[in-house]
Amino acid sequence: MRERKTLGLAAVTGSYVLWGFLTIFWSFLSQANSVYILAHRVIWSLVFMGLYLVVTRQWREVVEAFRSRQTMLNCLLCGILITLNWGVYIYAVNSGHVLQASLGYFIEPVVVALIGVIAFREKPTVAETITFLCAVGGIVFLTLRTGTFPTLALLVAVPFAVYGGLKKRVTLTAQTSLFVETLWVTPVALLFSGWWTAQVGGTAAALGGAPFWLLPACGVATSVPLLLFNRGVKEIPYYVAGILMYINPTLQFLVGLLYFHEALDVNQFLAFCIIWVGLAVTMADRIRRLRQEKRALQASLRKE
Repeated sequence: MRERKTLGLAAVTGSYVLWGFLTIFWSFLSQANSVYILAHRVIWSLVFMGLYLVVTRQWREVVEAFRSRQTMLNCLLCGILITLNWGVYIYAVNSGHVLQASLGYFIEPVVVALIGVIAFREKPTVAETITFLCAVGGIVFLTLRTGTFPTLALLVAVPFAVYGGLKKRVTLTAQTSLFVETLWVTPVALLFSGWWTAQVGGTAAALGGAPFWLLPACGVATSVPLLLFNRGVKEIPYYVAGILMYINPTLQFLVGLLYFHEALDVNQFLAFCIIWVGLAVTMADRIRRLRQEKRALQASLRKE
């Protein structure tokens, strides 16, 4: 049991670390059109997940999914939302807005909590309410101080948060769901890829000098972290997964500063600080709850 939890913790941590550094991978394709990169991310994710389902012999669930109109509709909506999230993120990275993208992923858990309250009538804790208010405060502060709304950050956060909410209605494993979602949007991706390749005069020109192998790597880079997360989250308490979640935007933030050398002005820094204070409150509350659960479990074991 302890070994499984250790492996689960390593898998979830690994997924967040990979997502955090994925920013650097997309920069290798910065000379290519962002929509062209997105198209190949969709196409090669479908190929990779298809191969994975073949190797693991999980095609039966795909067949069952096609028999449910509601499941297919939910997967279509999820496919559109995750494609929008992927596309905005790639554009943000390749247009020099990594910090805005990281801000989006700091905000995303708060949007998830808001959807939970509105759509699923969940009751947030006091700590989660403070986190939400701090996130709103950070956005309002940044908007008033700079005169610009953090559109990119919210375009990263909101589609992914709604995607997560819809996923609660999809009774498929993560790998099957991702396959069906990408299957829905792959025809459009293939059409755009073919059209753009013809427009610019071939794949080499479309890639802007980047090596071809980066295109299939898009599918691996997209699918592997998800598979790690799906494998590991089953073995550890969800509170722990929630705490570890902030590894991703933190690494993105550091990559934006240290690798891409993006400028962080005072207003952005203060907005991040306001949001970080709120996140710290929720993280502290989750750690406290986790310790309480651990003590309660130990006490019950002693009684036995």
